[in-house]
Formats: sequence, C-alpha cells, structure tokens
Amino acid sequence: MQIVANGIGIEIDDQGPASAQPLLLIMGLGMQLIGWPGTLVQMLVSRGFRVIRLDNRDAGLSQGFDDRGVPNLALAALRHTLHLAVRSPYAMRDMADDALGVLDALGLQQAHVCGASMGGMMAQHLAAEHPQRVKSLTLMMTTTGARHLPQASWRVQRALLSRPDNRDPAAVVKHLQKVLTLIGSPAYPADPEALRQRLQVTVQRAWRPAGTVRQLAAVAADGDRSALLPRIEAPTAVIHGQADPLVPVAAGHDLVARIKGATADIVPGMGHDLPDQLLSRFADTIADNAGRG
Repeated sequence: MQIVANGIGIEIDDQGPASAQPLLLIMGLGMQLIGWPGTLVQMLVSRGFRVIRLDNRDAGLSQGFDDRGVPNLALAALRHTLHLAVRSPYAMRDMADDALGVLDALGLQQAHVCGASMGGMMAQHLAAEHPQRVKSLTLMMTTTGARHLPQASWRVQRALLSRPDNRDPAAVVKHLQKVLTLIGSPAYPADPEALRQRLQVTVQRAWRPAGTVRQLAAVAADGDRSALLPRIEAPTAVIHGQADPLVPVAAGHDLVARIKGATADIVPGMGHDLPDQLLSRFADTIADNAGRG
C-alpha cells in the first residue's frame, strides 16, 4: 500500500488488528520491507502487535531520488576518513522523518519501533528527536557511528561495495547471495536454495543500486550519533550478533552503555542477518521490551 509520508510516496505493509499495539519495523541499507521475514511478522502479530513495515525512500517500491544523482563513494569515504563533512543527497534525519510520517499518515500518536542496521540509525534519530512518539525502542545490529568503534574488515567492505557482473537478474541474485552469505550468521547458516529463492523475489520486486548508494552516503554523512542517545527516553533493547562481521559487536555494547536503562541480548554465533532459528527469540525480546513501555 502506497501512502504519502513526509511529503513523499512510501510503500508500507500493515498487518494485525487496527486496535493492537502498533510496531514500526525499519529495515537497513538497500533492503526492502520484505527483508523482515513474514514468519517474524506473524510471530509479532500473535504477540499482540499491529506490525507496520515500510520501504525506505530510494528502496523497494517507495519514491526514488534519481534526480539527485549518484554520490561519489570514493570521495565520500576519503572525506569521512579525514574527518571532513560528507555531502549526501538527503540526510538520515530526512529518512527518520519518513518513518515518522508513516505514523502520521496512519493516525498513530505512538508506536513501538524496531530498526535493523541502517534502520536502527534512523530509529535512534526518531526516538531522540521525537521521544513522545516512540513507546519502546529495539535496536538490532546497529551502531552509534562513533569513530572509536571497530569497523568491518576490508574484505567485508569490498564485498559490500562490489557490483554484480551485469544487470541480469540471475547475476544480481548470485551477487547478493555471495554478500549476504559473507555477512551472515556462522552458527545459523542460511539454506542456500532458500536464500536464492528469497533473493529472486527481492530482485523481482525491486533492484535499485543507485538508491543504495544514496542511502550509504546518508549514513556516512550522519557520522556519530552518540550525542543524541541521552535524549532517548523509551525503554530500549539492543540485539546484536556476537559474530557480526559488518557491525562488530562492540557497537552493540556501546549502545547499551550510552542509552539509559538499555538492555542487551548479545547472541552467540549471530552475524548481520535475521536467521530463521532466531526469529522467536527476536519476537520475544521485542515484546518483552515493549512491555516495559
């Protein structure tokens, strides 16, 4: 379903009773709302939530920003390394305002919020800048962006920035499968055929690499969010994989240390993904934290 949020077209999926507790799920870099597994959505609905997923701007079926061009990632990386300001077509705050606009469009004064990876960065802005709108906050495999934190290895960074051999859907699926397998959970490896089939559905729905570059520039431009975190009032739970190769687990510990009253679920053997074997655990953590709100 397409709605107008923050003045732009945003695709959403809304499941569960309208009278249930609203839970907004915000996905990560270049990912679509279907990146949240349907099984997890149903688990959350069964736990009493109205689950709202969205395609972030420049991803999935939401409005794109091709008219703003494609940033030079090499230049952005250099400026970031030199502690210089990074220019981006839009800001992380703009993306957070999109999520807030979804709540406005649906007439929701408050919602529980869960963000994964880049979605967790958006959620930090949302909870810090609009504390009255966020009833509880769950941050999954994300970071403050503080410069002292360990970064992904060069191997992982190179894979993330690499491109498919061509734009043929089969080549795109093969490329994505290689990247997601690299950053996935070593203790909970995805079934290769099941992963391939999921990626086929994903690519068929939308494949927007230029949008991902613009989102990545927004992440780099956002920098360190540490100063925002003392303003977060919502009960907060941090879920992080101990074996995350993209956002090392130190980032999860840093979030817990900086957000008052935050709790941690550090998962052994979990990487930077949502393994089927852990979905019930994630649903329980989100629901338990929501209970504190």
